[in-house]
Amino acid sequence: MKAVVITQPGPPQVLQVQERALPQPAAGQVLIKVEAAGINRPDVAQRKGHYPPPAGAPADIPGLEIAGTVEACGAQVERWQPGDRVCALLPGGGYAEYAVVDARHCLPVPEGWRFEEAASLPETVFTVWHNVFQRGQLHPGETLLVHGGSSGIGITAIQLAKAWGARVFATAGSPEKCQACEALGAERCLNYKTEDFEEALKTEGVDVILDMVGGDYIAKNLNLLRPDGRLVFINAMHGAKGEFNALQVMQKRLTITGSTLRPRDATFKASLTAEVEKHVWPLLRAGAFKPVLYRTFALAEAAQAHELMESSQHIGKLVLRVGEPA
Repeated sequence: MKAVVITQPGPPQVLQVQERALPQPAAGQVLIKVEAAGINRPDVAQRKGHYPPPAGAPADIPGLEIAGTVEACGAQVERWQPGDRVCALLPGGGYAEYAVVDARHCLPVPEGWRFEEAASLPETVFTVWHNVFQRGQLHPGETLLVHGGSSGIGITAIQLAKAWGARVFATAGSPEKCQACEALGAERCLNYKTEDFEEALKTEGVDVILDMVGGDYIAKNLNLLRPDGRLVFINAMHGAKGEFNALQVMQKRLTITGSTLRPRDATFKASLTAEVEKHVWPLLRAGAFKPVLYRTFALAEAAQAHELMESSQHIGKLVLRVGEPA
């Protein structure tokens, strides 16, 4: 099979298409003929040598989410059959024509969705469900602030929170990005380059904040949170360290938490998959969530896709088209 390989840590150009042996499904796994693969910032970090894959995942083939058809099933796989259209979360190896994945980490492609659209779901939906709804405990009627609202994570968080009955605010880096966030359901999106989100929202108050920025946002986030508010970190693009007032945390009974999904064990991911299918898939079928694809690239264009990802000029998801267009 063909696969995009990280030939050495470095810039996007180190991504090269090479021939690799076809993987075989072990017990409890399925072999998927990949039609499309989502592109995410952890892929960029892995390419640079900053985010090594967990044990058992391909060491030099990135890719955490895919969509395609089941090609073969290992022993003890009961739900899936060859020919089934699925999307899946995997610890690596998605930038390839075939990938093996734990059968419990697969979900059916929503009716009427193209493979490119379905490939944009697993990493972002799983991340948002776990962090906003499980760790952040967002309830209907509460208020969510999403930093990086026009990212793949951001557009997912905005739409799912809105469908859940929450009020949503967001931050983004241009008028066009802010407009896109508001079109997806954000009540207001602040351009962080021209507006102080803390000042703009201080009269609103926020119950949950999804933060991928860190740095000087940390203290601002805590100032904005209402009593019993929750701050959830999923990245720290502006720095992992920041000062805050511990007395403020105590007085307002704040919760500071966060997570990374990729290193979690297979049983946890299986449980999360079941939760997502139960709570999110009905929203997809009802049309309460729509994929936002900014651009689709061919497998051989993975380097260009990473360049665009790092430029932050996109709104929504970037996807590799692995198979031939339908």
